[in-house]
Amino acid sequence: MQIGSHKLKNNLILAPMAGVTDRPFRMLCKHYGAGMAVSEMVTSNSLLYGSEKTLLRANHEGEVAPISVQIAGADPDMMAEAAKFNMAKGAQIIDINMGCPAKKICNVMAGSALLQKEKLVEKILTAVVKSVDIPVTLKIRTGWDKENRNASRIAKIAEDSGIQALSMHGRTRACLYKGDAEYDTIANVKQIINIPVIANGDITTPEKAKFVLEYTKADGVMIGRAAQGRPWIFREIEYFLDTGKHMAPPTISEIEKTTTQHVRDLYDFYGAERGHRIARKHISWYTKGLKNSAQFRFNMNQIDGNAQQIEFIEQYFNELRKLDEYITYEDSENELGLVV
Repeated sequence: MQIGSHKLKNNLILAPMAGVTDRPFRMLCKHYGAGMAVSEMVTSNSLLYGSEKTLLRANHEGEVAPISVQIAGADPDMMAEAAKFNMAKGAQIIDINMGCPAKKICNVMAGSALLQKEKLVEKILTAVVKSVDIPVTLKIRTGWDKENRNASRIAKIAEDSGIQALSMHGRTRACLYKGDAEYDTIANVKQIINIPVIANGDITTPEKAKFVLEYTKADGVMIGRAAQGRPWIFREIEYFLDTGKHMAPPTISEIEKTTTQHVRDLYDFYGAERGHRIARKHISWYTKGLKNSAQFRFNMNQIDGNAQQIEFIEQYFNELRKLDEYITYEDSENELGLVV
């Protein structure tokens, strides 16, 4: 898959997720096979460029190319400046957020709220494309609500404005994350534009990825929530697409190693105290559905101190390894067995 001058190693992309797709998680997903990982969105407000949050989001040290940074805002000039700022910080692709459904984003007419204002969309896209000499991509939803699915018009505006790839979540803004994603709109958009189209929404298994690619004829798929606690989903999907067979699931030891390394990376990236707090959600995702994990997560959240957190993780996985059987997820949504 090609985006501008960047040829991705595959067509599997980690979706931008606020509070999740920081540098440690992006690097981990790339390690497990993601062809590209998009950063959590960076504000276009120049007053916040020096804030700790913005500086961390603009930190790409050691990250494998291509480095894609998502920016959010509603003012064309500010968005153009944000694109230039992030390019100077190492971004190789700028992604524009017109898909976020969060109220605090939409209330300032950013994110998916922009889908209501097609002329403003055109101004923003044109301004950003003209401001940088690197590829600019766009992420949208199918429309504002089910009565106003205007993704086809937005897609044509994007292509005419110089956008070089379009990612689309198969829900409207009004849908938030409820109900099932629909792929007919994505399929329709793919037929009318010539730039790469990336399908997003409810892609949780290798079979679903294959279905969505075949049904929509999209050039790639974007995986978001399904990668939380399961970064190896990218290698599983790639293997299935290549062979039609399922890759052996991760062992308990691999899950433990990935969890502890990720947690240590969070300590290094955010500092001991903040890294400890952020690690809790990732530990919960890694262990969700495993045997006795509910009690483990409750106890783990009471722990203060990084050494104790790591020790508690190791104790839990050691207990799992003592079981002389295939360890299976107790969560009915995840039927993969784990090899001891």
